[in-house]
Amino acid sequence: MKNVMDLQKMLRSAKEMQDRLQKELAALRLEGSSGGGMVSVVLDGHKALKSIRVEPEVVNRDEVEMLQDLIVAAFNDAAAKVDEALAEKLGGLGAGLKIPGLG
Repeated sequence: MKNVMDLQKMLRSAKEMQDRLQKELAALRLEGSSGGGMVSVVLDGHKALKSIRVEPEVVNRDEVEMLQDLIVAAFNDAAAKVDEALAEKLGGLGAGLKIPGLG
């Protein structure tokens, strides 16, 4: 009976840690940029796009493809920073675990 109670306590503690981590990730804001800062994006810890900034000089009707590439590069830069922050937050908790997006 003691083992069942210990297991329940451990599961409750894990759930509380997961809830706290989810809140922290939702509040996290990381910026990625490209083109020497001409394009920047801000993502939360779930990699949801929160904002995008494009300098007017990079907006050119004849170079839409370049702007699209800069946006993708800025997003990928921010996403890598989210992965790094998540790996740091998890620290030893994630050791040996296959976590999607961190491998």
